[in-house]
Amino acid sequence: MSRYDPQPFDYIKAPELSGNDTGTYPVAIVGAGPVGLSAAIDLALHGVRSVVLDDNNVVSVGSRAICWAKRTLEIFDRLGVGDRMVDKGVTWKVGRLFHREKEVYNFDLLRQAGHKMPAFINLQQYHVEQYLVERCADFPELIDLRWKNKAVGVAQRGDTVAVQVSTPDGGYGLEANYLIACDGARSPVRSMLGLTFEGIQFDERFLIADIEMKAGFPSERWFWFEPPFHTGQSALLHKQPDNIYRVDLQLGPDADLDEESRPEKVIPRIKEMMGDRIFELDWVSIYSFQCARLERFLHDRIIFAGDSAHVVSPFGARGGNGGIQDVDNLCWKLAQVLHSTAPGELLETYNTERVAAADENLSNSARATSFMTPKSAMERRLRDAVLELAGKLDFARALVNSGRLSLPCSYSGNARDDTGAHRLPAGAGPGAPAQDAPTDEGWLLNSVGNKFTLLFIGNARPADAQIPEGIAVVELQPGELLRQRYLGEEDAAVYLLRPDQHIAGRWADYSKAAVTAAMSAELVLSGDHPNVT
Repeated sequence: MSRYDPQPFDYIKAPELSGNDTGTYPVAIVGAGPVGLSAAIDLALHGVRSVVLDDNNVVSVGSRAICWAKRTLEIFDRLGVGDRMVDKGVTWKVGRLFHREKEVYNFDLLRQAGHKMPAFINLQQYHVEQYLVERCADFPELIDLRWKNKAVGVAQRGDTVAVQVSTPDGGYGLEANYLIACDGARSPVRSMLGLTFEGIQFDERFLIADIEMKAGFPSERWFWFEPPFHTGQSALLHKQPDNIYRVDLQLGPDADLDEESRPEKVIPRIKEMMGDRIFELDWVSIYSFQCARLERFLHDRIIFAGDSAHVVSPFGARGGNGGIQDVDNLCWKLAQVLHSTAPGELLETYNTERVAAADENLSNSARATSFMTPKSAMERRLRDAVLELAGKLDFARALVNSGRLSLPCSYSGNARDDTGAHRLPAGAGPGAPAQDAPTDEGWLLNSVGNKFTLLFIGNARPADAQIPEGIAVVELQPGELLRQRYLGEEDAAVYLLRPDQHIAGRWADYSKAAVTAAMSAELVLSGDHPNVT
């Protein structure tokens, strides 16, 4: 049915099946979806070799994840596919919210110019996976991508993880120092370890349909509460590339999955929504969902990322974006540990920071679902009153919840500040992701990333400044937006950025001792560690 025709990737017989000794891989990755492929690329950028195991040999069927947020696009840009995604995707930043036939209000997600990446793009997951697979090919010595290689057993053995793999040519085993499970919401690795999710199971069922249609709808997010074409429920419309539109329709808890997914049932529903417009059905799925996560994402040398670690409702685009941000947080830390420049305890900060981020996403998703699907007459009356007020009063708009759209998480953690930096902008505080801004040479975020970076803005670098070993240096003179986002009331400032572009520390004046302390805190290093210089 789908207009997209994925071409199978080549299956190649694993060297282990021919008796070759491949040694111990630094990292094994289970799952070649967006999260697993991004992890392989990120590790390769840090010089870490990985083997990626996937039980399939094509990209995903159907559009699946389509909404990619600004912060995630900045990560994809660091990985080398951001421009390609934006060029293909449908860019949007405006959302409109309707109650029945009336527009309640609209919002702009990126009112200020001066960012390389847009607020959001819509791009089908199969395109994203294809771009990532092609990017993996740029690292033939560091990424071993194995299709039709299914992980069927995992066991931790001291300093390694043993993986049993099934292929069309038989089974084999391999060992890795670490394993990253990126194998989705039904994660086989999670089941192999006997781990379970904790959270809320929602009974509501939703229809997702991709339709091919030539229409003049703007590139915006449209959400309806109780639309006239779908009485008593909710609906969502998104525009995708290639004249594909995503339709989400709430069906209620008693919907029959087999019956509701039949084209004879789906097409009349969409006709009610689209009127006399001509369309063709491209892909259909019915789903219910949880807002749940593992208690811990780190289990000795087995690490969970993406849907294998946490699942949320699709409203708010926090699932796929959260998974890519997991990788962004994890891979530089894993590289530091494998390169022996940080202790294994550094990985515990991945667990701490990304569990907190998952809880933020889970909370927002659960609240959105509760607002969208009131469980009693009183809850429905309260919701309808909020929607009525939101059309007139700003304060009520904050109470409307059709999915709080994905935002980057700020990590407080070990981030350092000093008393001299109190006049710097609040939005650029320690723990926050660095904000992009235009520079004389392009874009700020394109000049940093993949390693610790000292960012000197204005004349902040003393002539005799001593720079700690292992830190890159970027010096910029501030334009208007760079000044606004990083200097505030100061004329100059110093920032220490982590490899994932989050702020580790900031100071009004440069001090090697302060920078060294901040970096050591981020790497969980003791004062006598050889990496502290």
